[in-house]
Amino acid sequence: MTVFLILAALLTVAGVLAVALPLLRRGGDEGAPPAPWMALGSALFLIVGSALLYAHLSNWSWRPAAAADSPQTMVARLARELEANPQNLDGWLMLGRSYVVLQEFPLALRAFERADRLSEGKNVEAVLGEAEVLALEDPTELDGRAGRLIDRALQLAPDSGKALFFGATVAARRGDFPLARERFARLLAMNPPDNVRPILEQEIRALDERMSAPSAAAAQPGATGTTPSIRLTVTLGPGVANASGAPLFVFVRAPGGPGPPLAAKRLESHFPQSVTLTPADAMIRGGRSFTSGQAVQVVARIARSGTPTGASGDPYGEITYQVGQGTPAKLVIDRVMP
Repeated sequence: MTVFLILAALLTVAGVLAVALPLLRRGGDEGAPPAPWMALGSALFLIVGSALLYAHLSNWSWRPAAAADSPQTMVARLARELEANPQNLDGWLMLGRSYVVLQEFPLALRAFERADRLSEGKNVEAVLGEAEVLALEDPTELDGRAGRLIDRALQLAPDSGKALFFGATVAARRGDFPLARERFARLLAMNPPDNVRPILEQEIRALDERMSAPSAAAAQPGATGTTPSIRLTVTLGPGVANASGAPLFVFVRAPGGPGPPLAAKRLESHFPQSVTLTPADAMIRGGRSFTSGQAVQVVARIARSGTPTGASGDPYGEITYQVGQGTPAKLVIDRVMP
C-alpha cells in the first residue's frame, strides 16, 4: 500500500505540473499574461479532487485498525454487561469459565454461584463450575464442599461426562473403589477423545489392582504391607525470595506420564521444611499412585497466585526420586517459572 501511495502522489504532482506550468509561463508571443492564481487553483483542484475521488471510490479502509482486545479487557467488558443485565444465566456461566482461564478463582467461584442461584440449583454447568474452582484452589475440597456439589451434579445429569469423571474421583477418595471404577468405565464406554482414553484405562487398572491387593497380600507369606513414601527436605536456593503467605505445593509425577499428578500436598511455605508424601496424598485416592522402588519426578512450587496451577514468577525446584530410599532427599527451590 505504501508503494501505491508514493506512485499516486508522483502521478498527481506530474498532473499538477502539466497544468500549472503553462499558466505560469504565459506571455510573450501569446499575448496572455501569466496566471499564477489560476495555476494555484488548478493545482489545488487536482490534488484535493483526486484525493476525495479516490477516498470515495476505493474500498480501502482509511481508519486505523483497532487494537485487539486483551483477554482481561474482554472479560471486564462482559462483567460490566452483566451488571446491566444480571439475569443473564449464560453470561454468568461464560464469565465463570473466563475467570478460570485467567486463574481468577475467587471471581470464577462468585460467577458460578450467581449462575447456580439464577438456575435455582438446576444448571449442571454452574454446579460443576463451583466444584471445579474449589478443587483447583484446594484439592482437599473434593472431600468436602466440592464433593457434595459433584454429588448434586450427578443427580441432575447422571450421564454427564464431566460429572462422571469428578464423581469417580470423589468416590475413589472416599474409598468406594467399585463405584469409582463403575463411573470411569461408563466414561470409557462413551468413546472419549484419544488423549483421554489412556488416562481412564490407567485409572481403571489402578482401581482393579487396589481392590485385589488385600487378597493378593494375604496369599503371599511374609508380606510386610509397608507403605511406600517420599521423604524430602525442601529448602530455598540462594537469591530466591519466599512469598509471604503464599502456599507451597509439592507434586509427585510419573516421568513422562499422562494425567494428573500421582500425589500432591499443600503446605505453608516456611523453610527448611520436612515433607512426607504417601499414596494417601494421591489426587485420586485408591487410584493411580506410586509404589516402592518407582522412579518419580517431585516438584515443589511456591504459588504466589495461591493456586496449584503454575504461574509466571512462581519459584520452584524439582528432583528425580526413588520411592522408598532410606534418607530424605534434598529438594532446592532454585528456579522461577518464566
